[in-house]
Amino acid sequence: MRIVAGSAKGRALVGPKSTSKHIRPTADRVRETIFNVLGQWLEGQAVLDLYAGTGALGLESLSRGAKKTVLVDSDREALALCRTNTDTLGFTKQVEILPQPVERALATLGKRGDKFELIFADPPYAARVVETVLEALAHHGVVAPTGTIVIEHDKREAAPAAHAGFEQVDQRRFGDTLVTLFRIP
Repeated sequence: MRIVAGSAKGRALVGPKSTSKHIRPTADRVRETIFNVLGQWLEGQAVLDLYAGTGALGLESLSRGAKKTVLVDSDREALALCRTNTDTLGFTKQVEILPQPVERALATLGKRGDKFELIFADPPYAARVVETVLEALAHHGVVAPTGTIVIEHDKREAAPAAHAGFEQVDQRRFGDTLVTLFRIP
């Protein structure tokens, strides 16, 4: 795994041990396609990476000009990978790591009044939480008015055309993976 573009282009990311069942990093080609759809550069945007795993999506955003990234995960190995990758890339001052379950982290961010222009969610496929994530984002009010939500999920989990005040604007398939984008209409 490497950073695909931007200031840290080509820099390696540390991945999970091959035996890890909890962390499924987003493949480089999937990340590249996501950023092609979003636009290559994210100047000054605030980014939230839920179920961060290695932190690859949030760190890729920083490499492409985002001003800050919040990485959220509750798995010990994932948190260690997020810290290692953040430190290795030199993004420590731009990254906040929240070692909490997603719902609690969203409550924390909502209480602080944080808003994000770009939100990634890559939950465990078995969790089947696309609608739950959208509901929690709406409930805690962390999506900026022009924000985009990118959810990576199993192809067997249908993503709604609209839910919790968000509308599906794009969807791409990569083997067993779907990447669905939502925005406020």
